[in-house]
Amino acid sequence: MSLSGLTEGAGVLPDGPLNATVNGTFLFTTSLTPTEKPFMSVNWFFGVNNIITSYAASNTTPPEYEGRITLFLSTGSLELRSLTDADSGEYIINITPAAGGALTGSTTLNIYGEQPVSNVAVHPKSADLVEFSSVILSCTSFGSSISFLWLNDTSEVTASDRVHLTDGGSTLTIVNVTRYDQQPFRCHVFNPVSNDTSEPVNIIIKNTNLLLSPSEEYFAEGSDVRLFCSTESRPPAQFMWFLNGESLPHSEPELNLTNIQMNNTGNYSSDEKINMFLILKIAINICGKLTELTKDTSDVDVHGAVGQTAAVMHVLSSCKQ
Repeated sequence: MSLSGLTEGAGVLPDGPLNATVNGTFLFTTSLTPTEKPFMSVNWFFGVNNIITSYAASNTTPPEYEGRITLFLSTGSLELRSLTDADSGEYIINITPAAGGALTGSTTLNIYGEQPVSNVAVHPKSADLVEFSSVILSCTSFGSSISFLWLNDTSEVTASDRVHLTDGGSTLTIVNVTRYDQQPFRCHVFNPVSNDTSEPVNIIIKNTNLLLSPSEEYFAEGSDVRLFCSTESRPPAQFMWFLNGESLPHSEPELNLTNIQMNNTGNYSSDEKINMFLILKIAINICGKLTELTKDTSDVDVHGAVGQTAAVMHVLSSCKQ
């Protein structure tokens, strides 16, 4: 309702509908700033029913609103607590300033039974990936009637041939990731009453190549072998080398094996997630003659090296960034 003689106060209250939850609290915030002289009167209405009247420093409140409201006289804002479904509807404010014309404004409040959104999180918290592999990110949240929106930096992530959104949008799968996918990912969750956004998850993409020097097919026992790992990654890579799953005391991109013996045979690797293997074949020089060991003639598919015939006694090499 509006009283006769009042002029519409443009933007006195925010445009509706506004949303709040059952048992929650809502603050109707006016756009007015405090004045030197207090308002002569402030009246709030819910539909045609009076909520509070403030006049001459005296407040009048109906019994059903006692203990549930707080009026901020400096701006006319009103806080309404212990909300119920019955509080949904139109709210009207009429203000008579000490100077100037009277003001009125109205807005609509909707009360929902949904629980507000909280505790939004993305799992895993980070991901170290080889370029052209896949990543799956899952978003979890408390709340009811929730919807999901994924953000890559500040841009919305939409489904495509490489990007799949499943489980109602809570799961993001990216196949064939590239270094251009490295912006932070966030999950934004919302419902009619609230919204929240997760902390960023950083995806680190690694592009790794392995080099063997000298590039011989077979090496005699006692030879020197150099393994070198080159990588393009952001942030810069850290290197770890492993032999048969045991870490080696070496953190540089180059690994030098001098005077190789049979006990150097093994699986030089970094992580099960990174299958970038280069075949290093070892033979034994007996009495000055190079004698090959029994061979397994099956092809070995490697990333970063063409499939080769591997000797039974061989060394696999790879590195971790």
